[in-house]
Amino acid sequence: MRHEKMPELVCPAGSLPALKAAVDNGADTVYFGYKNDTNARNFAGLNFDHKAMLEGIRYAHSRGKHVLMAINTFPQPGRESDWQDAVDGAADLGVDAVILADIGLLDYARTRHPDLRLHLSVQGSATSYEAVNFAHREFGVRRAVLPRVLTLAQVEQVIRNTPVEIEIFGFGSLCVMNEGRCWLSSYATGESPNTVGACSPAKYVKWERSPGQMSTRLNGILIDRCADNEPAGYPTLCKGRFEVNGETYYALEEPTSLNVLEILPEIVRIGVSAIKVEGRQRSPTYVAQVTRTLRAALDELGQDFERFAVKPAWQAALGKVSEGVQATLGAYNRPWR
Repeated sequence: MRHEKMPELVCPAGSLPALKAAVDNGADTVYFGYKNDTNARNFAGLNFDHKAMLEGIRYAHSRGKHVLMAINTFPQPGRESDWQDAVDGAADLGVDAVILADIGLLDYARTRHPDLRLHLSVQGSATSYEAVNFAHREFGVRRAVLPRVLTLAQVEQVIRNTPVEIEIFGFGSLCVMNEGRCWLSSYATGESPNTVGACSPAKYVKWERSPGQMSTRLNGILIDRCADNEPAGYPTLCKGRFEVNGETYYALEEPTSLNVLEILPEIVRIGVSAIKVEGRQRSPTYVAQVTRTLRAALDELGQDFERFAVKPAWQAALGKVSEGVQATLGAYNRPWR
């Protein structure tokens, strides 16, 4: 029987109930952010104030789990101190690591808090081992989250050529707009995830009901129209339906979720240190379901690597919480190079 080192399971917490759901269902690590625009999931009604952070950290640490703070947007001109204060606050809270994207903020964190463990956010767009090694050499980064544009062979190439731990996404919504550098959201609203922390901010969203259908507009732009019996997702431009040459369809990206269950053995074989679940904007029920399923799969893989097989029940469980009830391997299994 072959035994391999299992990757850490890193799960999202957009609220205290979601954090507890992740911990209770088998996450090794949870990640969260402030209720402000230092956080790339800065949606109304989500995230943590100081009191909730203290409780979340206590809850996770008392159960032997790690907590990461995502400060993964980019400081805006004249407001650099807001992001620096966020780093200071994370250090004071005693989180296990801070996830950063901005080079200036990485430099600040290393200089001001030399003992604070730093992770490079997916927003940092490090797609090569040279980029990862730069972050390690200049700022002492210990882990890098790779963008979802690399094949598994390319991920393996990075791992072989860096001392930095590598984390990859294993489940959740995909992003076609350079991991948060959303030109579409910026074009339509003037705001994007890397500036205010939210894609298609809710204040620009308008729902218009008419007989038999619902129209969705983002800052006045019609981006979708759903029949009464159709599920309507959060209105982002990239997942809108548009008329192109007389046909109406998802012109940019169909709603679908990344799901790596079937390639877990290969992910483990190449030495991935952590598998990340996307979804701090999702419900505690989503977090519990995905965490529980991936935990079961990783545990079974660790017990008998050679005989591992994906159970239909796992796929069914993840299918229920997938966008558009569809799943993909994304770039990991890209046939072209």
